[in-house]
Amino acid sequence: MTKRLLKGNEAAVLGALMGGCTHFFGYPITPASEIAQAASFYFTKAGRVFLQGESEVSVINMIYGASSAGKRVMSASSGPGIALMSEGFSYLAGARLPNVVIDMQRAGPGLGNIWPEQSDYNMVVKGGGHGNYKNIVLAPASAQEMYDFTKIAFSYADTYRMSVIILGDGYIGQVMEKVEIDGEVEHTKRKDWAVYGDKESRENLISSIYMSPALMSQHNQLLQDVYKKVEQEIVDFEEVNTEDAQVIFITYGIVSRICHSAVQKLRALGIKAGMLRLITLFPFPKEKILSFATHKTPLIVVELSNGQMMEDVILSTRYLTKIIPFLRMGGEIPTVKELVDFTSLTVGVSKKENM
Repeated sequence: MTKRLLKGNEAAVLGALMGGCTHFFGYPITPASEIAQAASFYFTKAGRVFLQGESEVSVINMIYGASSAGKRVMSASSGPGIALMSEGFSYLAGARLPNVVIDMQRAGPGLGNIWPEQSDYNMVVKGGGHGNYKNIVLAPASAQEMYDFTKIAFSYADTYRMSVIILGDGYIGQVMEKVEIDGEVEHTKRKDWAVYGDKESRENLISSIYMSPALMSQHNQLLQDVYKKVEQEIVDFEEVNTEDAQVIFITYGIVSRICHSAVQKLRALGIKAGMLRLITLFPFPKEKILSFATHKTPLIVVELSNGQMMEDVILSTRYLTKIIPFLRMGGEIPTVKELVDFTSLTVGVSKKENM
């Protein structure tokens, strides 16, 4: 095992190499530029391919081509760049081409600023492009998880033949932390559906066009069946002190670290707080959230957006419990004290309402 002090952006590149990624196509954009910068060094040093495209549109189409040829391939960008890739994501889903893309979120809409936000949730978790498709979405909360999640993302992508998006943010990308690098480098196996330009793969066809409505319907149903399988097999989350909690934070990414500290401080004050940190955003942990709702436990949704994830939380609860938003936009991150004060007041109000 090797331990290194790395930025989250750098850790992702090493995770990709350990995960067997052979091709990186990118275009610089803050706060994701260090990913492409690190890839330009490490990929070429490892004898793998790095190429900077002229735009994010070209990059996502390079991914389409390399994935069609059976390669493990990735890119990284931020909100404006991910938006430009949206058509490509739809084509990748339609052709069932595995790939990994990192989105280091920044504040928007428009040009916005380069401070961290979580406002790409709808664009990424709901697909982003046209048609009935999904992406697997993983939400890291540390530099270590930037490494771990990027490494495992290639296995998910190949297993389900889907796009896997690592949904980080500007803070996680820039923070420097100890990262443990271990395990064997994974190597890509031959894929029976890919086009290798040889005799064995000559009959393979990579396409997303079905002129017959019946065939298009059949293909769409195949995709939905895959997504149901994903929901059954890889839902992931972290629970902190939820067993006896009288109020639970629902959160993900960088703000989960603030919520974790707030839970400890609230418990020291005699308030039994807990936290559910979402690791997979798709698949979404609907059943776990519903279990809290059936016990009427109030849920405080903490996210750096206008409540995009909160909409999924509300649907998951089936309106069985109280949902309390704690939202920030524009690049501001709440402090532990703000969360503690807000929760103390909220729990106090709830107690009075129940008297």
